[in-house]
Amino acid sequence: MILTSAPIHALAWAAVAAYVLSAFSRPPWGTRAQVLALVLHGLSIAASFGLEADAGQGIRWGFAPVLSLTAWLVLTVHFTESRLVPIAGLRRIFAAIGAASVLLALAFPGDVVIVSYSVYAPLHWTLGIAAYALFGVAVVHAAMLDRAESQMRQKGGAGLLGMPLLSLERLTFLFVEAGFVVLTLAIVIGLLTMGHWRWGDHKTVLSLASWATFAALIVGRRTRGWRGRQATRWVYAGAVLMLLAYVGSRFVFEVVLQRAPTGLGG
Repeated sequence: MILTSAPIHALAWAAVAAYVLSAFSRPPWGTRAQVLALVLHGLSIAASFGLEADAGQGIRWGFAPVLSLTAWLVLTVHFTESRLVPIAGLRRIFAAIGAASVLLALAFPGDVVIVSYSVYAPLHWTLGIAAYALFGVAVVHAAMLDRAESQMRQKGGAGLLGMPLLSLERLTFLFVEAGFVVLTLAIVIGLLTMGHWRWGDHKTVLSLASWATFAALIVGRRTRGWRGRQATRWVYAGAVLMLLAYVGSRFVFEVVLQRAPTGLGG
């Protein structure tokens, strides 16, 4: 299933080209290409999601568009953060993630979904995507934290790429706590306002398991002082459960079973 809109294709391929250029260009051209890639990526997402909505048909939704949007949010947050604090040396990795997410959305654009079961559904899935992004940023910081601690043990360094270890740790759990608050709001809205919410549904079970994992991490950090790899393992576990809750199940429907689930929730 391939998108037929030429402008969306043009934006997506231009974004991929800009990501590649940002990966192999030196400053300041690498940074400029990165900005261009993020702008083009964002425009392609907006155009893809809004194409059917403008025609009154609904919204195009699926596991790949969700991943693309999440990746764009994570990359945008990282780029903004790197302007404020000394985080560097990750441009090629993030360029690869950005380009891959754009290509995946081109290959698997999802299906047109008409949202009619609740007026609160757009808020519910918007909060869900925001939680994905915040936890995605937390995972990036957790990986950097693990690498920084490894470098510190091996070389006696104080941090990663110029960022103090304690500052990196604070940022990691700041994003964890923000994601937890947003995820809590999304779950509460789903429970109270949506008639399609099913307790035995795989999405519900995995979402609640992810919520419980992050809740345990926050409590453990505040009451028992969990730090380092003991804490980052919980970050990774919660993020994986969160990813499986929607993207994983939607992937099974769309790619493995080759049938579209009903609604935004899958």
